[in-house]
This record gives sequence, structure tokens and C-alpha cells, in this order.
Amino acid sequence: MKEVVLITGANGLIAKELAKKIENEFDVRFLTRKKKQANEFEWDLKKGTVDEAAFENLSHIIHLAGANISEKRWTAERKKELISSRVDSATLLRNTLRKKEIKLKSFISASGINFYGTRTTEKIYSENDPPGHDFLSEVVVLWERAADHFKEQNLADRIVKIRTAVVLSEKEGALKKMLPPIEYGIGSALGSGKQYMPWIHIEDICSIYEFALKHPSIHGAYNAVSPQHATNADLTKKIAEVLKKPLLMPNVPAFLLKILFGELASAILEGSRASSQKIQDAGFQFKFPDLYESLIDLLKKEN
Repeated sequence: MKEVVLITGANGLIAKELAKKIENEFDVRFLTRKKKQANEFEWDLKKGTVDEAAFENLSHIIHLAGANISEKRWTAERKKELISSRVDSATLLRNTLRKKEIKLKSFISASGINFYGTRTTEKIYSENDPPGHDFLSEVVVLWERAADHFKEQNLADRIVKIRTAVVLSEKEGALKKMLPPIEYGIGSALGSGKQYMPWIHIEDICSIYEFALKHPSIHGAYNAVSPQHATNADLTKKIAEVLKKPLLMPNVPAFLLKILFGELASAILEGSRASSQKIQDAGFQFKFPDLYESLIDLLKKEN
């Protein structure tokens, strides 16, 4: 009998791709706002309701739910939503586990590489480093604290927190947004272009979740970031190389991005490196550690 894995954030890119990787070995279920198929179960954060049938014989939860950080300007209301979608959703899961007297084998939560702060430095951050002091750091700290409560309240044997870098996929996210201007010959780096942009191929991030699910020795926080570091300018240049397009435009000025995006611009204009050594030491091997090779793989249909 297959172990049951419940995935939140069912409509997200990682949830969809991860399910394909593990569905042969696990009984995969999803929590979603609107049920469309048999293995989906509805929940409503605002009402605090969830279909408890999703929890029958449950062994693992992979918690990927969370409003998109870069989708809208960070108004006061949006900031509350960014935190609530991560923290309140975890609380609803905990309350349901307590009610049904279920103890999980593992609770695996998404987290963010912005844990260390949104700033450009020469430091390469490891999981031993403390959190930063800006809004994104606050979001990630609260996100991870919500995950830790599962262990503290004896609701899971182990907790894993996947500090995710920018996920590269041709289907959605940062890469998809960067493609059109480069394809039309008006692409350029953002701000100084010197800000580091921790990244990971969509297949590797899904493989890290699969690795965490299958290896009971994995617990705590892990940086899910490619071992090869890149700046915003590096990424822009390599996308142009793969697409065989020139980069003729000057960098987009920082002040313009600040006007367009407000406080959110800090997440675009600043960034530091993070180490993937811990997950590699645990035995994980990246399939796409090289940025150029990753882009070739993702954009091969474009050529």
C-alpha cells in the first residue's frame, strides 16, 4: 500500500511537476480552493475550513501554499496576505492533524532563500547564518516557525524546510518574464546587474523535495540553490546567448524599478549568494548545476 502524500499549493508550478515525479511511488493528494479531480480536496483559509477526507491514512505533507511574492506591489494588505497564505495555512493543517489525532512521518515546507536578507554582499550564506532584517526575511522566518510548530507539538516525526531560490522554468516565473524583452531585442540587466540571483532548475527543486520525502535522515533547513552562482547580468546575458539575441539596451535604472514596483523592487535589485553544500553533503546530486546548460534544456523548444 502506497504512503499518502498531501500537497498544498496545488496550482503552483512545483506542485504540478513534483506530483509527476512521485505519483508512481506515493498516493498523491492535493489541497486546493476548487476541486477539479478525484485526488483534490477543498480548503478555504478565510473560513478556516478543510475537507478532512484528505487526511485519511496520511503520512506526509508537502506544504507549498503561499501567495506569489513578486506578483503585486507590497501594499499593507498584500503584505498581510503574503504572510497569512503561508502561516495561517500551516495553522489550519496543524489544527486538523490534532483534531484527527494524526502524527505525520514528515512535514516538508517550502521556504525562501530570502531568509538571509535582501541585500547584495560578497558573503555566501549557509544554513547556519542568522536571518536578515527586512520584510522578506520576516516572511520566511514566520513561515519556518509555522513549520517548526509541527515538531514542537509532536505532529510530525521530522520537519524539513526547503529555502528555495529563483526557480527557472519556461512555463512560469522569473525566466518566462525575462524572455519576451530579450526575444524582441530590448532585454537588459536590472539596476547594476551585479546583484546575485540564486537560482535552481525546476527539475532540481522537485528532485530536492522528492529526496527529502524519501530520506528520513533529512531534517531541518536546506538551501535549494544551484551550486553555480550568477548575477542578474549573468542570467540576462546567458538567456540572450541561448536565444541567439543581442543585448543592445542599457541596464534598466534602479529608480525606474522603484517607481514601478515600490518596496518590491528591493527583491529585484538586491541579492546574495547561498551555499548548496549541506544538501549535497546529504547525498543529493544536481542534474542541472550549470546555468548555461539549464537554459539550453529549458529553452531548447525556442531554438
